[in-house]
Amino acid sequence: MNERFRSIWPVLLLVAIVGYAVFSWSTGGLVRVLADGAGAMGDNEASLEALRQVLSRWGAFAPAVYVAAVVVEVLVAPIPGTLLYAPAGALFGGLQGGALSLIGNTIGAAIACAVGRSLGEQAVARRLEGSRLAGHVEAIRARGFWVVLLLRLNPLTSSDLVSYTAGALGVPVSRVALGTFIGMAPLCFAQAYLAEQIFRILPGAVWVLIGAGLIYVAFLVVWLTRRKSGTP
Repeated sequence: MNERFRSIWPVLLLVAIVGYAVFSWSTGGLVRVLADGAGAMGDNEASLEALRQVLSRWGAFAPAVYVAAVVVEVLVAPIPGTLLYAPAGALFGGLQGGALSLIGNTIGAAIACAVGRSLGEQAVARRLEGSRLAGHVEAIRARGFWVVLLLRLNPLTSSDLVSYTAGALGVPVSRVALGTFIGMAPLCFAQAYLAEQIFRILPGAVWVLIGAGLIYVAFLVVWLTRRKSGTP
């Protein structure tokens, strides 16, 4: 019974988080405010004010609520989460805002990886056993920490997809969490300290960021496929 629970608890936790996200979205809560803010980058003042009003209801618990919202975003939203983290700097200050975003990212990545392992690791292993792709999967497992870290340095990498996939491929949760923590730290703190400046420059530079992000991922894919074993 305990063994079975250990294998399904990540899925049960994800279901609970998705349920909260749906509720928060439908009732105009924090999840809805964050998502609306990311989609209206040109109206940053209104977005920040809406977020400030929602968080003010929680008083001293506002930082913890923001971390929980980042965790929800990592697990549920199919968009690059870094587009949502600049408001933390405007609301909590650069140091605390960056730390809150980083903590939420790390927790969310660990949960997503655990869910991926619970749902997909055995299925992927059976499907790829004896195939030509098996060597590439082994390379990713061996370099799991470095792969996650390098992907996290890309500001447009979708945290949830990377973490779920890493888990399904058998990368340990600890490596995904550590790679996320180190790789996301520069971005989280940079966005928190720049805060509103990011909202002003991002609308005009978004296509440049997308292009650079795609090129970065392409080079990483080449690196993975050319080296099937060992460590960097």
